[in-house]
Parts: sequence; C-alpha cells; structure tokens
Amino acid sequence: MSFYGVTDLWTYVLGALGIILLPGPNSLYVLAVATARGVRAGYQGALGVFVGDTVLLMLTALGAASLLRTYPALFMVVKYAGAGYLAWLGVNLIWAAIQKWRSGAETVPETTAVAENMQNPFKRALFISLLNPKAILFLLSFFVQFIDPLYPTPAVPFLILSAVVLVFSFTYLSALIFLGARLAQGFSKRKRLSASLSSGVGGLFIWFGAKLAAASLH
Repeated sequence: MSFYGVTDLWTYVLGALGIILLPGPNSLYVLAVATARGVRAGYQGALGVFVGDTVLLMLTALGAASLLRTYPALFMVVKYAGAGYLAWLGVNLIWAAIQKWRSGAETVPETTAVAENMQNPFKRALFISLLNPKAILFLLSFFVQFIDPLYPTPAVPFLILSAVVLVFSFTYLSALIFLGARLAQGFSKRKRLSASLSSGVGGLFIWFGAKLAAASLH
C-alpha cells in the first residue's frame, strides 16, 4: 500500500537520512566555506546546494534517469565532466594547503587558490551539487524505486520524496555551517592545522571525482 504514491515512505526516510549523513562533496565544501569565511558564506554555499539538488530532482521528475540510460554516451559526458571538476577543486585545495603549510605560523593573506575556491560560494556549490556523484547515483538508483508508477498524479510522490531529502539536507548543512564557524576560531592562529584540513578535503574531492568517473548506471 502506497502513501500518496510513495511505496514505502519510512524505508525511504531512513535510507535518505543515511545517504545525506554520508560525507560528500556538497557537505565538505559547505563546511570548508563556513570554516574559511563564516556563517553567512556557509549559507550561501548551502543555498547553492539546495538549488542544485532541486534542479536534479526536477530533472529526475522529467525523466532524466531514463534519458541517461537510453543514451549511455550522455551519461559518460556528465560523469567525466563532474569527475574532472571535482578533481580540479581538490588539486587547488591541496596546492593552497601546501603554500599555507610553508608559511608556518606566520599570518599571511589567503593564497590565490584558496581565494578562488571560496569566492562566490553559491555558484561553486551549485556546480558541485549538480555534479555530485552521491546525488546523481541517489536519484538514478534509490529515489525512483519508491514511486508507484500506477499512481494517477506522479507529481505528488515526487514532491513528497523531494521534500524529505531537502529538509534533511538543509538541517545537516546548517549543523555543518555552525561547526565550521566554531572550527574557524581554532584555526585562525593555527595555520598548519588549517592547511592539514584543507589538504584532507582536497584529497577527498579527488577521491569523489575518481568515484564519479567509475560510476555506472547499472
């Protein structure tokens, strides 16, 4: 028995919560922005993630999953573009961390790489969200399983499932933003500790890019 076209709501809720809590490019970028530039910039990044996720959900509702399965070459273009972008961000963060580490405990202005990665957090978070391997695979393999294909109004279950994901995402990102703001206080005088965190985040972005490059629709 379905709930307004959702075949198993509570299983979906638990699964979506678990997927949201798994570390991914979206959450790591928002945390990094909040740590570097504060709560306001963190929420700018979170808004970019929110808009990006909404676009992906709308594309799924319009049949993007079927389109990507019908044209594997299109999926290859999307996944390799996303993998390259995430890897590029990761390399920039690692390079910025190396420069900061070399500066030691001295107070130095932000490197060009850091400034570029933290500039316009909404725009960068939007791109990361649209190319997020976790989000793409979630929508293509998990999300659609909970929609009753026989329900007369397909938009209703899509809205219910989308609302669950977006509420979880906003709550989780808000927690990360305030955590980042707290971390910033400790990192302000510990340049090498901050550099270590940046290099770790950069390495994870490269790993996410590799994961997306190896992703499959099947």
